[in-house]
Amino acid sequence: MFAWIKRRRPAGREVLETDATAPERSLSSGNSAPLHKYLYDRYADAVVLTFAEIEDLAGVALPDLARRSSDWWTAPEPDSCFADSWIQANRTARPNIGARTVAFVRAC
Repeated sequence: MFAWIKRRRPAGREVLETDATAPERSLSSGNSAPLHKYLYDRYADAVVLTFAEIEDLAGVALPDLARRSSDWWTAPEPDSCFADSWIQANRTARPNIGARTVAFVRAC
């Protein structure tokens, strides 16, 4: 497994409490759970991942549309399990299709 996946969350980091406005969809299982955990556990305001790193975390290939269209990342469909992973980690996606990377930036 990749070393960047194994980074542990420092002691003392609090887990966000669930509130009534949070989406009901659970990320406790499924393909988006590891990506969500990785993004949530990072302290950096911006996390840049390659498409390959995202696929390694998710365990599945990204859809072809994700490789061709920025809209797939910035205006995801409501039932997109991939989008749930960064939205629920309080991040927005800023893709660079040419470089095959995505910057996940912490939302204010």
